[in-house]
Amino acid sequence: MAQAYAASVQGAAIRVTRLNSNGTTASGVSASYILNSFIRVSFTPEYEEGDEITEKTASGEVCVTYKAPDTLKRVNLELAICNPDPEFTEILAGGTLLTSAGQSVGWAAPLTGTDSNPNGIALDVWSYAVAGGTRASTNPYFRWLFPYVQLRPTGERVIENGLMANTFEGYGVGNAGYGDGPQNDWTFVSDRPYAYARSATAPIGLNGYQTAI
Repeated sequence: MAQAYAASVQGAAIRVTRLNSNGTTASGVSASYILNSFIRVSFTPEYEEGDEITEKTASGEVCVTYKAPDTLKRVNLELAICNPDPEFTEILAGGTLLTSAGQSVGWAAPLTGTDSNPNGIALDVWSYAVAGGTRASTNPYFRWLFPYVQLRPTGERVIENGLMANTFEGYGVGNAGYGDGPQNDWTFVSDRPYAYARSATAPIGLNGYQTAI
């Protein structure tokens, strides 16, 4: 069957899920967090350049030349959100959630010199699939999977007459432990730094914790 062609346009939703020490997705009422109000998610594959070997004869002519293939090491990520969301920040980058009367009111950075989120997180991002100038009628979303990610707050935070940046940077690698994900709905490989597939649904309009199975 021929593939259904579509372009990836705009961002629809983000889901961050805690990971256990063995790479499996955590379960429970606060294991995942969904966010629709984000600015961007950008990722750049990083490759290790293969060694190049060249040998010359005594007369200076090249007699042997070989270039080993470049290999994928990881994917570098940047994520920017609209508001300083303490619950999202805690699940994404560790640190301490500050609460008052049972409500989240802020976030504290991790202690200096500590690994704030040693197990990492899994990141799912949905974008819209567009074909012929409209959203596709079948599988109208792209789901982008980053099965193991380490992110930390980065960039200058400025309190001024303007929007404060809320940016995170880090990297991602493969994670076979992700399996079928926190909702048992990923049916493809997860041992790669990133993957994507067309999807029939996306968590549009949801914000906050989501129970993971």
